[in-house]
Amino acid sequence: MKYLVGTTTDGTAVFAVQGEKAINLTALNPAIGHDLMGLIQTPDLIESLTSQIADAPRVDVASITPALPVANPVTIICLGLNYTDHIKEGGYDIPDYPALFMRGTNSIMAAGAPLVRPTCSDKLDYEAELMFIVGKGGRHISEADALDHVFGYTVFNDGSVRDYQRKTHQWTPGKNFDNTGAIGPYVVTPDEISAGAAGLKIESRVGTEILQSSNTANMIWSVAQTIATISEYTTLEPGDLIAMGTPPGVGHAKKPNPRWLVPGEVIQIEIENIGICANPVVDEMDHAMPRAAE
Repeated sequence: MKYLVGTTTDGTAVFAVQGEKAINLTALNPAIGHDLMGLIQTPDLIESLTSQIADAPRVDVASITPALPVANPVTIICLGLNYTDHIKEGGYDIPDYPALFMRGTNSIMAAGAPLVRPTCSDKLDYEAELMFIVGKGGRHISEADALDHVFGYTVFNDGSVRDYQRKTHQWTPGKNFDNTGAIGPYVVTPDEISAGAAGLKIESRVGTEILQSSNTANMIWSVAQTIATISEYTTLEPGDLIAMGTPPGVGHAKKPNPRWLVPGEVIQIEIENIGICANPVVDEMDHAMPRAAE
């Protein structure tokens, strides 16, 4: 199944995507809810709709404004340094344990939403990444069983403010600026693609300019290995988001000059058989930011 969480004039719902058309699953069964958590927590819900889906009305996918697949994820964990050539272009040594860091919910947004370059820096970079959503949670998950814990796969742009990333060894500031991590729009269930989403072309581009082009087969740590590693130290929960690192070609490593994202551009991240996550780049001063509480 290929899912899209998004908004129409009827509100936010979960849709099943079939080509250029989509079926409003929430309208068929309100128990599904307004993001994927209903289906993640109760997988049998989708099976109960099989007969209804066949005759359900369709809407144009283009008429749906994407929303986050999981509105309020408990945990967002990201891998750094998971492609050898990316490690080399950044000047790092190849690690024997994945570089793990976390993102907060203010830093993420849906595909199509503005990717915000902050006023304090012009060094906004892009990172094409595979992301998966945890379906069945757990602790001490074996690598052999790990893929049974995946609900689906999506696309992630790990937008990074590089000078702030370098201010600390922990990377936290540069990876957590508001509205820099784009997710979606589609979530594809494991039965629709290769095991562990391996062997898929992954690319970033602005217009016709190809910035990164690689394959998920080049990841050092696979999805299964990553689940086993992370669940050694923490309990994974249904709806957790885990990003799998980026291939070479990021902006800060471009020679002779870095290639930063600038307002007015649209950055696209595409993963074969999953979809395209496209976001316009805007300046923070031109973006309506929420007011601080008084």
